[in-house]
Amino acid sequence: MRRARPWIIVLYAVLLAAGCALLFTGRATMRDFQVNVQAGDRLAHGETLYRVSDEHYQFKYAPFAAIIYVPFAGLPLGAAKALWLAVVLAAVFFGSAAASGLAGLSAENHPWRSAWPALILSKYFLREIELGQINAVITAIFLGMAFLLPPPESPRRSGREMAAGLLAGLGGALKPYGIIMLPYLFLKKRWTAFLSGASFLILSLVVPAAFYGWKGNGAVHSEWIRTLSQSTPPLLVSQDNVSLLGLFSKWIGPSGTATLCYGAAVAVLAAAMIYVLVHGLGLTRPEPLEIGLLLLFIPLISPLGWEYTYLSAVLAVAILLAHWPRMARGWRVFLAADFVLIALSLYDVMRPALFHFYLGKSLPTLAFLALAAALLDLRRRRLA
Repeated sequence: MRRARPWIIVLYAVLLAAGCALLFTGRATMRDFQVNVQAGDRLAHGETLYRVSDEHYQFKYAPFAAIIYVPFAGLPLGAAKALWLAVVLAAVFFGSAAASGLAGLSAENHPWRSAWPALILSKYFLREIELGQINAVITAIFLGMAFLLPPPESPRRSGREMAAGLLAGLGGALKPYGIIMLPYLFLKKRWTAFLSGASFLILSLVVPAAFYGWKGNGAVHSEWIRTLSQSTPPLLVSQDNVSLLGLFSKWIGPSGTATLCYGAAVAVLAAAMIYVLVHGLGLTRPEPLEIGLLLLFIPLISPLGWEYTYLSAVLAVAILLAHWPRMARGWRVFLAADFVLIALSLYDVMRPALFHFYLGKSLPTLAFLALAAALLDLRRRRLA
């Protein structure tokens, strides 16, 4: 990747200042980070991670995901938060630069347009900081995977493919939705990347045995699955859940019909992905749009796709802006309005009634589905 663009350095400085302000004024409680640190402490002591007594603040990720929080558990909470803030900001810094580079938004040719993806999604980045979440880190991991994937004709590609696959496996091990990248690598016949990613994912199921023993490892994974099955249904109609399953659960109520509609919608997205792969054959570099679309699909497909997880759309937004002059005027007008809606869907801008209606009806889901439709049109025209 080329040297950092000046606007990214400015963005990093602004986010750093905002993050520090949120942290030191007490607004950034990093409540989700505290849950994860608690899980890291429990893991280090061989204690169960999943407890009903934690109520809403239950750890919901695989046991392996708790490992990265073990070092933070040994620090004073304030120091741990400050260090995690630095990690998240580094992920935002790399992710913004990587998305810009993959989309072809060079600072030389697009000095203003290259800054817009991060600005459009800035509310999600700030919410990520406020909660102390890990989605920006995982998005950066997958963008790193995209950068490492070499052209198929590259003479020395096995090492880079293996590294890309390991990143895909790591992303899937940290959050289940990341597994979406492995079928993609399989369909692209990136065998080295697929096998290394799948191997890492399998290894991630074994590693917690170092803390629990073999029998305890099986028990803690069973507890994880049981926790997910019990805690997910009540959250489907949560205001902040803007997944496709959340959308249908809000529109028609949590029911078998909502689940059926969700399944049909996921099947449509899968068909759209196959269409994108087929129409990408023969293109010089089809991977950025494909990976950008998959990252956009993650919050849609995940049953608990919270609104701030749409920060993973940074590559999709960058690609659309990179091809802005080549798009039809109708698409440009439509996307401009959509970008404004995404960027300004703030409580203080919309005011309470409109903001709660916007989230309560899962309108962000439709806003980001519109971006997916625009990416499909780019691939249909073989522009990206």
